[in-house]
Amino acid sequence: MGKPKVLVFAPLAGTETMMSELAAHGYDLVLGDPRWQQPGKARAAEIAVAARDAAALMGTSIRATPITREVIEASPHLRTVTKYSVGVDDVDIAAATEHGILVCHGPTEDNCFAVAENTIALMLALLKKISRRNADVRAGQWREERHAATFLGARVSDGYPGITVGLVGLGRIGTRVSQLLAPWRLRVIAYDPYVPPTSFMLAGVERVDYATLLRRSDVISFHATLSDETRMMFATREIGLTKPGAVVINTARGKMIDEAAVAAALHDGRLGGAAIDAFEEEPLPMDSPLRAIGDTLILSPHATAKTDTVELRAGAEWAGRSVHDALSGRVPDNVYNKDAIALWKKRFGGVDLSKS
Repeated sequence: MGKPKVLVFAPLAGTETMMSELAAHGYDLVLGDPRWQQPGKARAAEIAVAARDAAALMGTSIRATPITREVIEASPHLRTVTKYSVGVDDVDIAAATEHGILVCHGPTEDNCFAVAENTIALMLALLKKISRRNADVRAGQWREERHAATFLGARVSDGYPGITVGLVGLGRIGTRVSQLLAPWRLRVIAYDPYVPPTSFMLAGVERVDYATLLRRSDVISFHATLSDETRMMFATREIGLTKPGAVVINTARGKMIDEAAVAAALHDGRLGGAAIDAFEEEPLPMDSPLRAIGDTLILSPHATAKTDTVELRAGAEWAGRSVHDALSGRVPDNVYNKDAIALWKKRFGGVDLSKS
C-alpha cells in the first residue's frame, strides 16, 4: 500500500514547516492547481480527479471552486476536509456528514480577533463620519453641520443613554466584539439560538430574538456562519424592521445580506450607513449597485482577517495536527460537523495510516 495521500487543494505560503512535518509522518502531499483559487470558472471536476484516493483534503479558503459533493465522493478513503481558516461555507457540510467525513476548521485568535477589531474600526468610521470629513477637508470645506457624528456611550451629565449595538452571532468573533465594546458604556444585545444563555451572561450582553434585535439596534453587525438558515437573512423585509438610519456591518459572509436591498435602502436613506467586507460575488462586480453609493458605505475586499503577521499560520499548523490525528485514527479537536463523528468512528476510528 502506498503512502496516504493528502491533497492540499489551496496551498498557503509560509506553511512549509507544517507540510514537512506531515511528510515526515509518511503522507504523500499533493499540491493543488493555483487556478482553483482564482475567481472565474469553477473547477470542481479537476479537484475531484486530484482528490481521487485521497485520505485527507486540506487548505485555505477556496470559494472560487468549493469542495462539493462531487469532490467529497471522489475518494472512498477520505477521512477529513480540513481548513486553515474559520469559515467552512466553501465545503459541502451535508455531503461530508452523510459520509462520516470530518470537516475541521481553524478559529484561531489571529483570524477571529482580527475580524472583531476590524468590525470596531468600521463601526467607528461610519458613526464618526471619517470618510465624509476627510473628503470635505480635501475639497476645501470646513466644519459643517453634516460633520456632526454619533456619540456612542451613555452620558451621566444629561442622561443620554448611548446607542445599542446588535450582534447577530455570539461565537468567538461576536463575543470578542462585545468585549471590545465594553468600555464604551453602550448597550449590546445579541441573537444566537445556538449558544447557551450563560454565553450571553459571560459576554455581558442581552439575549434577544432576531426581530427584536433589528427593531432596537442602532448598529447591526453580522458574525454568524453561512447556512440555509442565515442565507439572505437581511433583505428588504428585515430592513423594514430596523430603526430609520440604522447602520449595518457585515464582516461575516457575503450571501448573508441582500446587497441590492441594502444599496436601495442606503440610497433612500432608510439605512444610515453600511460597511461590507464579504460579498455575494467576489471580487465585487463592476456593475454592483453598491458601487453607486457614496460615503455612507465602506467597502472592504474580504480582508478583515488579514494582518501584518503571517496570515493563518496558526490555523495551518492546527490543520496539520488535525489531519495527522484523523489519519492516525483519532478525532481532531476542531471538528465543525460534530454530527459526523459517530459514523467516522465506525469507518475509521483506531485505524492508523501514519508511520509515526
